Amino acid sequence: MNFEQLNFTMFCVGNVADALKMSAGNVYRLLRDSGILMEYIVPGYDVLHTFGKDYLVEDIVSYMKEKGVLQ
Repeated sequence: MNFEQLNFTMFCVGNVADALKMSAGNVYRLLRDSGILMEYIVPGYDVLHTFGKDYLVEDIVSYMKEKGVLQ
């Protein structure tokens, strides 16, 4: 993971945490443990970073629900 991907990952984690009213640490663990972080966010950086914050948050939360991470 390069610096840009790390920065983007932290941006995603922080904004998803805000949207879900959860701690960033908890959201990070959920994304890491579910595989979303390393199987979706990091490899999808080139495309995902071109989208706006609201779309990204909605997309990640939706994917978390789809994978059973959230209800």
